[in-house]
Amino acid sequence: MSSTLPLPFFGGTCTKAAFSFSLKSSSPLVPFQRLHLFGSTSRTTTRIRSSLFHSLKAKATAELVQDKESGVVATGKPVVEHSRTFVEARSEQELLSGLRKEVDAGRLPPNVAAGMEEVYQNYRNAVFQSGDAAAVGVVLSNMTVAFDHWLLDVEDPFVFEPYHKALREPFDYYMFGQNYIRPLIDFRNSYVGNLSLFYEIEEKLKQGHNVVLISNHQTEADPIIISLLLEKTNPHIAENMIFVAGDRVITDPLCKPFSMGRNLLCVYSKKHMYDIPELAEMKRKANTRSLKEMALLLRGGSKIVWIAASGGRDRPDPFTEEWYPALFDSSSVDNMRRLIEHSGTPGHVYPLALLCYDIMPPPRQVEKEIGEKRIITFHGAGLSIAPQISFPEIAAACEESEAKDAYSQALYKSVSEQYNVLKSAIHGKQGLEASTAGVSLSQPWN
Repeated sequence: MSSTLPLPFFGGTCTKAAFSFSLKSSSPLVPFQRLHLFGSTSRTTTRIRSSLFHSLKAKATAELVQDKESGVVATGKPVVEHSRTFVEARSEQELLSGLRKEVDAGRLPPNVAAGMEEVYQNYRNAVFQSGDAAAVGVVLSNMTVAFDHWLLDVEDPFVFEPYHKALREPFDYYMFGQNYIRPLIDFRNSYVGNLSLFYEIEEKLKQGHNVVLISNHQTEADPIIISLLLEKTNPHIAENMIFVAGDRVITDPLCKPFSMGRNLLCVYSKKHMYDIPELAEMKRKANTRSLKEMALLLRGGSKIVWIAASGGRDRPDPFTEEWYPALFDSSSVDNMRRLIEHSGTPGHVYPLALLCYDIMPPPRQVEKEIGEKRIITFHGAGLSIAPQISFPEIAAACEESEAKDAYSQALYKSVSEQYNVLKSAIHGKQGLEASTAGVSLSQPWN
């Protein structure tokens, strides 16, 4: 998210360059757990996967038909008459020719159609980088559903409330996002660090406690990528995590259907607060409403909230081209801490590191306009969590006036250490036998 989301939002070999499109409108712990999903490349596995994706497309199509026949969409609003051009497509040619048909019928603006076609080409080439024999069917299945929902939002734009609960029926937007981003992740080169701590968090949630994950942020697909990395081991966390999301992922037409499948607390990022000065006051009031929604949620307990403490996505160093977590905003961290403390429910703050920028790196500079240039590739991803950090312990070691900054710095230091381990593993900076900051890497399925 440009303030959070994500959205996961690889392997194989490919000699092609990445494709892009632009549409305008404490210390780490052991062990690391390596993900091993879809490891087999046998013909049997390929047939099973191909059948699975085609059945998912059929299920999605059936759900859409049911939506239209019942006269409501997932929001309960009356349905605008919806074209079936894309859901009935059976080939790439039919899907792309459908764009021209919708433009000619006046249902789709030409610039949006052009952007959708660029997305198709970009996504297709990224999925093909995986070397998956079922890539053709996977791309057609996922892009058919994506096209249909982009068109649906043009016809009847969805409006997000300050607290948006993931839409799971009658159409399952959560699984739509999972199925769309999954083919972009090289699970053979992906890692989850300190998996035992995620099980610890699950137990705390069962006890009615709240958990806040203070994290860095890299791509629009972060929420989906996080869910994909946890869906096999910790499905409750994967499906119930609440993401503090910037306004860009709930207004960009290419992001909205994916955002609809996540639990979101919608806020306006500080980085974009004054993009349009006359809207700044409205944005501040909206953020106040979102904070009140968050306070109410935390009072109920058993909530897990993810927040990008920097207020935006990480960017590479302009001189070294190295990627590092962006510095945290101590005020944002302190706001979350105080919300937890005043909820009347036990709460815990954990530092979380995420590395996935290769999949969908953000623009080098923060942009004001919606519809950024996007690059998509097939690549590994990593997620690592460190032990919770106690504010009273940090505050006891410094002056009261310094406690807020010291706490933010402690969380940032932990995230950075975890991030460096992920980088060493995924990018092979020091080899798989290396140990960084006392963290070793395990590959139990090799």
